[in-house]
Formats: sequence, structure tokens, C-alpha cells
Amino acid sequence: MNWQRQDSLSSLERLEVLALLNRLEVEFDRESLDEGRRRVVVHGWKGQHWLHYEDGVLSSYALATGNDPVVVELAGGGVDVDLLDELLQLSANVDWWTRDVQPAFSKGRIIRTLHLLEVDLPIPVEPLPHEVTMRTFEVGRDEQAWLIQNNRSFSHHPEQGAWTLEDISMRTMEPWFDPSGFLLFEIDDVIVASCWTKVHELHPDRFGEIYVVSVDPDYQGRKLGKVAVTQGLNVLRKKGVSRGSLFVDSSNEHALALYKELGFAPVRQDNLWRFERSV
Repeated sequence: MNWQRQDSLSSLERLEVLALLNRLEVEFDRESLDEGRRRVVVHGWKGQHWLHYEDGVLSSYALATGNDPVVVELAGGGVDVDLLDELLQLSANVDWWTRDVQPAFSKGRIIRTLHLLEVDLPIPVEPLPHEVTMRTFEVGRDEQAWLIQNNRSFSHHPEQGAWTLEDISMRTMEPWFDPSGFLLFEIDDVIVASCWTKVHELHPDRFGEIYVVSVDPDYQGRKLGKVAVTQGLNVLRKKGVSRGSLFVDSSNEHALALYKELGFAPVRQDNLWRFERSV
């Protein structure tokens, strides 16, 4: 049977997709779908849901967003040629995320790369500069101020620089959210940097992640990035976590240099491929 597109999933389809995602995570020993896309399934939100059945059983799932380009990810991280052909009939350009996999054909070109880095904990903690104070995020108080700081820090970033109040509000209601792991760094009561951490409690290895880390551009050059990352990793270590991880864009040379200095090592590479409709 060919791929089927659904704008929303029924309750049964949602359970089928979640079961497929869970099976793939066991098979690959990693997440099977980007967290943001998985949340679309978990919460039953509308989207470009693509399902493929074999003998009445769901065998593949992909979620796409946008129109031109269409941005898509296949559960498990590969590329399906049949689905790609269908998407190219709908859009002249298709951007496809792969997770540590290379498509088995020559079409397409890589337009973006994310590196997954990991480090064993503990690591030395950079002390706070004398003018900087550190506290934890307070729900209902800090959302707007954090949005200003974070979005200024990522003004040219396709995802991190476009957070909205709804985005942060929804995430602070997730079961995994823990304000004690969301650090704010202030000078004169103004947020100048932040480090939001996350413990993957349901993963067999129970590892920690630097979920979002950023420094306001007006305060660059003061080693606040190193302060924020090491203080965040220290919080993770105090929660019994022995491994920290984060994603970084290959174009962010400054951050890559910092993470290398701190002992992070690459463990995976995710690529965004651009496919174009043939003229």
C-alpha cells in the first residue's frame, strides 16, 4: 500500500505511531524522532502525518511541516524514496533530516549538520564572575524575560531563535520539566545567559542533556557560555547523572571549540538534505 497522508491522527493511529516509535528506539538505542515532532504525536496535534502499512500493520511513519520547502523526518532517521517522490510532487524543494544515516542514492545535498556531543561527568565547574548571580527559572515569572534573552542570542538560528510564549509554556507543562535544572544568570536583575537542562529519566542509561544554552549577544566575550554549560552539567551531576549531551550546529565554530575544551566528544551526526524537483 502507498503512503497515506493524514492531517490528524485518530486515537488508534496515534497509539500505533507511538508503538512504532518505541520499537524503533529500542532497535536503534536512540530517539526515533525529533522531540518536537514526537510531541505532535503525543499531544494529537494536527500536521502532515504520513503513514505506511504492510499487511494492515503500521510499518513506517513520517512527519512533515511547511510547504516550500517541506521539512520532513522519517521515524528511525532514514530516507524513503517513494515518500520523497510523493513530497516532490507537492513541493519543488524537500528538506529531509537523517540521523546518522546516509541515503543510499546520490540525489540531494547536505545543507545543514547537527553534531550530538557527549561528556562524562563530573567536569570542572567554571565559577560565577563576581557581577553575575545565578538562580533557577520561575514558572509564571520568567517566561517573557527568558524569551527576549534567548531569541536575541539565536537571532539567526532557524529553530532556537523563534521561541514563542506558547512554546515555553507548553514545555514547562511537560512531565520531564524540572525548574531546578533551568538556570538563569543575571547582571543587575537582567538575564544575560541561561542553561536549561533535561534528565532523560525513561532512558535505560538515564543521561542528562543541555536542552538550551544561550548568552545574550551584548554579553559575549565574558566566558558566560563556559559558566552556563559547566554550571548546568554540575546540576545534572548532582541529580545522579553520569553523562551529559547536547546538540550543536556545525556552523557554530565558537561553541564547538568550547565543547571540545570541556571534553565533549562527537557521537552522532544528523544531516538536513535538500532535494529538488527535477525540471
